[in-house]
Order: sequence, then structure tokens, then C-alpha cells
Amino acid sequence: MPELPEVETVRRALLPHLIGRRMLDVTAQVPKLRRPLNIAALRAACAGRRIRDLRRRGKYLVADLDGPDALLLHLGMTGAFVIRPDGQPPDRHQRVEWRLDDGQLWRFLDPRMFGLVEVCQPAAPDGWPDALTEMGPEPLSPEFDGRIFQRLTRGRACPVKHLLLDQHAVAGIGNIYASEACHRARIRPARPAATLTRPECNRLATSVKQIMEAAIRCGGTTINDFRSVDGSEGKFTASLEVYGRTGEPCHRCGAPHRVRREVSGGRASFFCPHCQK
Repeated sequence: MPELPEVETVRRALLPHLIGRRMLDVTAQVPKLRRPLNIAALRAACAGRRIRDLRRRGKYLVADLDGPDALLLHLGMTGAFVIRPDGQPPDRHQRVEWRLDDGQLWRFLDPRMFGLVEVCQPAAPDGWPDALTEMGPEPLSPEFDGRIFQRLTRGRACPVKHLLLDQHAVAGIGNIYASEACHRARIRPARPAATLTRPECNRLATSVKQIMEAAIRCGGTTINDFRSVDGSEGKFTASLEVYGRTGEPCHRCGAPHRVRREVSGGRASFFCPHCQK
């Protein structure tokens, strides 16, 4: 599933195509994605409206319109947004299409149909939809640091990686970047969260920020399906230190210390048993 860097990459790529554009119409090629598509509500919210802004919260996108509504968007596991010229034949796995006033078509493609396209009403202008208000701090914001993270760990017996994946604790981190941040911070993913010291929490919070920023600069990570708006793959894949490198030497320790894979809670963790404690 695309994580924060991939969603931010898509957001930045869409901005020049969407901001200020008026949507003339919207059509759906399937009755449901993750949830049923309410095409009548989509048409009522979108037709004739301009897109004021495109914001990200965790792994979600919110398209703010010049009316009372907004669009809540999620890529799911295999979703992608593309921009096509008007008259272009439908894309494979095309699910939703917006026709824009400059002759472009904004399309959502989703082979597995786990994505989300919904009308929402933020409680206040530029506020977040109700579905996003319970999320934790953005990892790249000043609100997320070692002090805040240590507060989140208190009394938590769950593995530290599980806490990083909890969207109510920290927004936008998924399996790839949780594994990478733990490795950079030299903390074993299975370590009980409550055992982390303040210096370790500082180190981990800093590592999360560094990994996320580096991944955004590289356009995200492509393991299987992720593509940006222009079809390009994320280049951070070449910078992964542990994720997907089972049995290979740790980049920090070298041979004979090799990356290990363990499954916990249905999710695979990758780590070096020598340098991560």
C-alpha cells in the first residue's frame, strides 16, 4: 500500500494539473471501490466546481472545492491517478474520470478496487473531514518529535513497529518506512514500545523524518505497483537498507551479519539482529 512519501509524490505531481481547474463532469466505470461509489453525490459536488487545493493527511488526499464539499481520496493498495488529454481511450482499470475545463481528463485507476473516492464535508474551511480527525501527528510536522513519541510509548507493550504503524499514533507510516526507520535508529522492530528510552525515542523520531524526506525526494518507493502521475516508479527502492533484503548483508555491519525477516501481526519486519537492539 502506498505510504506517506508515495501519496505526497502523487499530490505534488497533480497540483499543476488540478489547482484552479473547473470540473465539468465526473463518471464512474464501476459501482464500488472500497465502498460503494455514490455517483449522484459526486456529480452534485463536482460538476461546475473549481479545485481550490489538494492536501494530504497521512495516506489520504483531500481535494478542496470552491463549494461546501471536498473529495476524500485514497489510493488503496494499487490505485493511481493519471492525467490524459480529452478523447483519450479509457485506461485499463479505469474506475473514475473527471473532465476538466482545460481539455484534460483526471482519471483514477485501481486494479484491485481497494481505493476510495468519496464526497465529504469538512467541519470548517480547510479543516479535515471527520474520518481523518482521529489520526496522529504528521511525522514531518513540528508536532512529531522524540518527546511526543516517548509519550506515545508509555504503557504500550506492543512492538515499537506496531506503534509506528498505528495511524492514531502517527499518520502515514507503513511497513516499508517503519522497518527502515527502526534500522536507521538501531532499534529492533519487535522491541516493546514501553522499553524505549528518551534518547532512543529521539533517535527514532529523527530517523522517521529523515527516511520520509529522503523517500519524497526520490519520488517514493516502488515494490510492485506504485506509479506516479506520469507513470514513473519511485526511486527510493535503491536506497532501502533492510526492507525486502532478507539474507543479504546489513549495509551498516557487513557480512556475516545478514538481514532477517520476521512476521508479527501479519506484517513482515526486516532488521539486522546484530546492530538493532
